[in-house]
Amino acid sequence: MYWLGRHRTLLLTLLVMIGGTVLCAAAAGHYAWRRALNDESGQVQRQLALYAQGLQQRIDRFGTLPQVLALDPDLRGALLQRPDAAARQRLNLKLQRANQVTRASTLTLVGRDGVAVAASNWDQPSSNVGEDYSYRPYYRQALATGHGRFYGIGMTTGVPGYYLSQAIEEDGARIGVVVIKIELAALEQEWLTSPDVVLASDEHDVVFLANRDAWRYRLLRPLGAAERSEMLDSRQYADRSLQPLRVRTGSVLDDGGRMVHLLDPVLPGEMLWQTLALPEEQWNLHLLHDAGAATSAGRSAAIGGGAAWLALGFLVLFVQQRRRLAAHRQRSRRELESVLKQHAQELRTAQDGVLQAAQQADSGLSRSLAHLPQGVVVIDSEQKLVAWNARYLELFRFPSGLIQVGRPIEEIFRFNARRGLLGPGPIEEAIERRLNHLRSGRPHMRESEKDDGTVLEIRGNPLPDGGFVTSYADITSYKNTARELRSLADALEHRVAERTRDLDEARREAERANRYKSRFVASAVHDLLQPLNAARMFVSVLRGKLGGDARELSEHVDAALAAQDAILNSLLDISRLESGTLQTHVHAFALSPLLETLAREFGIAAEGRGLQLDWVDTRAVVVSDEALLRRILQNFLSNALRYTPRGRVLIGCRRVGGDQLRIEVHDQGPGIPESLQGEIFEEFRRLDDGVDQERGAGLGLAIVERIGRLLGHRIHLRSTLGSGSVFAVDVPLGAAADVPLPAAAPVPNAEPGDDSPLRGCRVWSIDDDPRVCAATRALLERWGCAVALADGPQSALEIASAFNPPQLLLLDVRMGQWHGPDLYDALCTLWQARPPVILVTAERDDALKTQALEKGWGFLSKPVRPPALRALMTQLLVRHRS
Repeated sequence: MYWLGRHRTLLLTLLVMIGGTVLCAAAAGHYAWRRALNDESGQVQRQLALYAQGLQQRIDRFGTLPQVLALDPDLRGALLQRPDAAARQRLNLKLQRANQVTRASTLTLVGRDGVAVAASNWDQPSSNVGEDYSYRPYYRQALATGHGRFYGIGMTTGVPGYYLSQAIEEDGARIGVVVIKIELAALEQEWLTSPDVVLASDEHDVVFLANRDAWRYRLLRPLGAAERSEMLDSRQYADRSLQPLRVRTGSVLDDGGRMVHLLDPVLPGEMLWQTLALPEEQWNLHLLHDAGAATSAGRSAAIGGGAAWLALGFLVLFVQQRRRLAAHRQRSRRELESVLKQHAQELRTAQDGVLQAAQQADSGLSRSLAHLPQGVVVIDSEQKLVAWNARYLELFRFPSGLIQVGRPIEEIFRFNARRGLLGPGPIEEAIERRLNHLRSGRPHMRESEKDDGTVLEIRGNPLPDGGFVTSYADITSYKNTARELRSLADALEHRVAERTRDLDEARREAERANRYKSRFVASAVHDLLQPLNAARMFVSVLRGKLGGDARELSEHVDAALAAQDAILNSLLDISRLESGTLQTHVHAFALSPLLETLAREFGIAAEGRGLQLDWVDTRAVVVSDEALLRRILQNFLSNALRYTPRGRVLIGCRRVGGDQLRIEVHDQGPGIPESLQGEIFEEFRRLDDGVDQERGAGLGLAIVERIGRLLGHRIHLRSTLGSGSVFAVDVPLGAAADVPLPAAAPVPNAEPGDDSPLRGCRVWSIDDDPRVCAATRALLERWGCAVALADGPQSALEIASAFNPPQLLLLDVRMGQWHGPDLYDALCTLWQARPPVILVTAERDDALKTQALEKGWGFLSKPVRPPALRALMTQLLVRHRS
C-alpha cells in the first residue's frame, strides 16, 4: 500500500507539472500572439493611412488643373470654331508647355463629338490628336455632370493612368472637354521600398496598382455580367487578362483586419490584410503584412510561460524536499540525543556498566544500539573499543575479527588509513590528529565522502568517564538531492539571464526602430515641402494675373496647399517631439496679450461659421514656452470651432491650487463619448460628426499631448454628450517682475512700388529643385527684381565672378552634396563680396536658424509665404544699404 500510494503521488505530480506547463505555454502564447497581432494591425492601419494620403495628395496636386484650363479663352475658341492647322499647332504647343510645368502625363482637348482637337503629346508617335474618345467614361461624365474621373489603360499610348476631365461651357452649353492624364507608376515605385504588399483596387475590385507585378490586374471578387460589359465598352483595361486572386481567410480582428493564406499568388506563411476605403475615388487601398513576428512573439511567450511553470514546480519540489530532509535530520538528532542521554545515565550509575555490558554481549556487539539507523562506536578513556552496532560494521565493511572489545582505536584508524578512508596527506599526521581530538574530549560534527560516493555525517560526543561515542549517518541521498537542486537552480538562473538579454536586445531594437521612424518622417516631410513650396509660389503668381472666378479658384488652390502645409508641419512637429530635438524657451510672460491675439484671430473664423467667440481677460503671469503654449490653445480653439454647430465658444482661465493656472476652452458641440476620450489624443484619430467641412488630419490633439509632456503641463478633458466639451491645460504661475521688457517694434514691410528697394534689385536664387527655381523667378520678376540666376549650385559656381555679384541671394540649404552656408562661402570668394543672403529651407533645425541670426542672414522655412519673403527681402536690402 505504501508503494502504491507513493507511486500515485509521483504520477499526480508529473501530471500537474506536464499539464500546467502545456496550459501556461498555450495561454501565454495565445495572449502574446493576440496582443502582438493587434499592435501590428494598428501599425499597419497607420502605414496604410500614410499610403492613402500620399496617393490622395498626388491626385489632388492635379485636381484643379482641368478647371483652370477650362477657363482658357483659346481652348474655348477652338471648340466654338474649328481651328486651322496653324491655330491647332498653337493649341498643341500651349498644352505642351502647360504639361511641362505641371509634369502631368498628357493634356488633351476633346471636342463635342468626342474627337481630340489638340494634345500635349502632338509630336509623339502615340499622339492623341484626331482620336475618338467618345466611348470613354471620363468624356461622358464631363458632358453629363461637368467633370469626370476614370482610371484605365490609354488606347493610344498603351500606358495606364488616372484621367481627370472638366467640361468647357459657353452660354450654359457644354461644348467640349479638357482632360488630364496622371500616371501613377512613380507611386508604385515608391511602394517598392516597403517589405509589405501594397495594392489599390477600383470600384469593381480590380487591382490596378501594386508594388509587385504578380498582383496587378487581379480580381478580388467575381465580376457580374453588367460589370464585364461596362469594362468592355469603356475598354478600361484594354487586352489585359484579369485573373482571380485565390485567398483563404482565417480569423478576423476587432479592427476589421483579416488573417489570410495566399494561394495565388503564393505567399509563405500567414498574412495580415488591412483595407482602407478612398470614397472620393471609389477605390480601396490594401496592405498585406507578414504576421510572422506576432507568431514568433507568441512562440517565445509560450516557451517563457512553460519555463516559468516548470521553474515554479521545481521550486516547490525543492522546498518540500528541504523540509522533508530537515524534519528527518531533526528526528534522527532527537533519537540519537535520547539514546546518548540514556547511556550517559547508565554510565553515571555504574562506571564500568558499559564495559560489563560489552563483555556480556556478543563479542562487544551491543543490542541496545542495534535499533539505531546510524553506525555507532564507543571507546573508553584509554581509547579502546567498548561497544558498537551492526550498522557500524556495514558502513566500513571491516573484516571478521578486526573489531573486538579492548582493541585500541588507533589500530582501527590505521586500518582505514591504508584503505584511503582518512583522506590525502601523510597517514601518521591524520591518525595523530584524530587521536588528539578524542583526547581533548570536545564534541564535533563533520562530513566525509568515501571512494564509492557514500557521504557520512560524523558526530562525536564525550562520555562522563572520559570515553567517547561516535555516530556515522549515511546522508548520500540528501547530498545528491541537494546537488540536483543546485544544478536546477543554476540552469534556471542561466535561462533567466538569457531571457533578460533577449528583452534588452528587443528594447534596443525598438529604440532603433523609433529613431529610424523619426528620421524617416523628417526626411519625408522635407522632400514633400519642396514641391509644395514651388506650388505656393506658382499660385501666388497666378493669383496676381487672374481675376473674377479664376482668381477665386486660385485662392481655393492656395487654401488647399496651406492645409497640406499644416499637415506636413504637424507631422514634422510630432517627429521632433518624439526624437527629443524640439528646443524649448521657457520664461515668464503675461498671458493677456496671447489670449487677446487668439480671440481676435479665431473670432473672424467663428463669425464666418455663425458662432460667437468670447474670452475672459486676465492679469496673470505664467511660466511656459509662449510659442508652444500658443500651439496648444490654437488646437483647442480649432477643434472647438470645428465641432460646434451653433452657439458660442469661450476661452478663459482660473487658478488651481496656489501655483497653477488652468486655461480652458469651452464649446457647445456634441460632446465626446467616454470610450473615445483617450483615443482622440492619438495620431490620425478624429470624430466623424464635425460641422467643419475642411476637416483636419487628426494630428492636432496628438501634438497637444506631446507638447504638454515636453513642458510638464497637464492636459485635461471634460465632456458631456449633447452639452459640449472643455479642453484645458495647467500652466505654472509666475511673477510680474520676471517678465522681460518688450522688444522694439520691427520696421514695417515695404510694398513693392516704384520706390521699393526690390525694384531693379539684382537677385540670385539657388535651389536644386527646378520647379522651385521657376516659381521663384516668376514671383521675383513680378515684384520688379532683375533675376540674374535661378538655378542649381553647379550653375552658380560656373558663372560667378567679381563682375556679377548679386545685391541679394536666396539660398537653399540641403542641395545634394552641397550645404548652403558652405556654398555661400565659395561664391563669396568668386564674387569678392558678401551680399546679404536669405536661407530658404525645408530643414527644421534650430541650430541652423540660430547660426543665421548670429551672422545677420535671413531665414525662412518652406513652404514660403510670398508676403513674408517680400518683407524680409525689403528689410535686408534697407539694412545693408544703410
